Amino acid sequence: MRPRPRHWAAVLAVALTLGCLVALLNSGTGGGHPAWPPDTSDLTPGWGFTHTQYSADDSDASAAAAVRREVGAVPLAQDQALMGWGADNPEPSPGVYDFSRLDARIALITGSGGRPVITLCCAPDWMKGGQPGRTDWNQLETAPSPAHFADFAALAATVARRYPQVHDFLVWNEFKGFFDNTTGEWDAASYTALYNDVYRALKAVRPDILVGGPYLPVDSYPTGTTARPSTVSGPWGTVDQRAVDAFRYWLAHEAGADFVVVDGSSLPKDGGSGVDAFAATAKFSAVTRWIHSLTPLPVWWSEWYVEPPDSGWTEPHRDAVLAAGMTALAQGGVAAAFYWNPETPTGPCPGCLWDQSGQALPPLTLLQGFARWFPPGTRAVPLATGGPDVLALAQPAEGVAVNTADRPVSVVLSGRTRTLGPYQVLWFSR
Repeated sequence: MRPRPRHWAAVLAVALTLGCLVALLNSGTGGGHPAWPPDTSDLTPGWGFTHTQYSADDSDASAAAAVRREVGAVPLAQDQALMGWGADNPEPSPGVYDFSRLDARIALITGSGGRPVITLCCAPDWMKGGQPGRTDWNQLETAPSPAHFADFAALAATVARRYPQVHDFLVWNEFKGFFDNTTGEWDAASYTALYNDVYRALKAVRPDILVGGPYLPVDSYPTGTTARPSTVSGPWGTVDQRAVDAFRYWLAHEAGADFVVVDGSSLPKDGGSGVDAFAATAKFSAVTRWIHSLTPLPVWWSEWYVEPPDSGWTEPHRDAVLAAGMTALAQGGVAAAFYWNPETPTGPCPGCLWDQSGQALPPLTLLQGFARWFPPGTRAVPLATGGPDVLALAQPAEGVAVNTADRPVSVVLSGRTRTLGPYQVLWFSR
């Protein structure tokens, strides 16, 4: 096992402590700055997850029932894409609809007590140069042509009318198809034009629908290695200036928004070489606070990742880094964070929320713990543990501690000495 630098704990401790100091200072000022973290207690969806290509509706009846039972124990917000990731082409020809797969996913979500969220991506082939009636899944990530932005907006409105139980819509996904290869920049103007058409169409259906964008990937690189560095940086790396520019453009030109949406990995784009995975999770807090410095809108992380490809991590190791990531998201003041559930039809599935029989796996238990004890608006505070390897976060009734070491560590939590096993995540009453 490669030795890990141990300075990460100091980085996280400083970040968490600064967050609490800012909250205390802002709560006593009478100025125009909002309190930190922002008050999101009246907002949904909070903690949740995204359905991908395979989910419980692809399992047998007993497994699907088990998933509904396990997920329903602590209901979570659940996101489903309009097309792809388990949903078929919703409008293969103009005016000809097929919502059978999307119907099944929405039924699965509501059947488990979840709040359904729809990501309005992707577009039928005829909106992007393909033939009506045919679906080329290799072109899934191609954006609709500007001539069909209005058609895509009309499809979004049809979806909103079909599912009155859905109140939250994300417009598109990761700027797919909106990268200008000539300039090497994100085409924020074209995306924003699509977003604005969809926003107006949805609000015309029901004014109380909540709409968000730009669902922008906030990529970062090891500091000093990118040709387009931004000022959004930290020990975890530096955000690509192109993402900063695209976000600022959308924010300046959007027709309206109820929340902002970003996604990304805590680790740099090079796979995280030289960056400790636990320390890297501080990126989630830093980026969220940067967004809050630009807009009072709630911040949603539609996808968030902490693990490099082919990590070889054990399940306890993975769960510990996930817990550190959720701690950073909570401390940053997010209004929503969706875990990308990597379910597979057969074989092992590292990081999945449930197994093929429908029984809960550790990441689901962890996610539900944060949903229960650290919902949006919770003023969580870091706790001193007396040990550099253990990260702890708490609210008045409950706390969570994460051992980031691959060995047992004894620490003091709320006045009591406890020993945490290697990579153990411990919930404790205060």
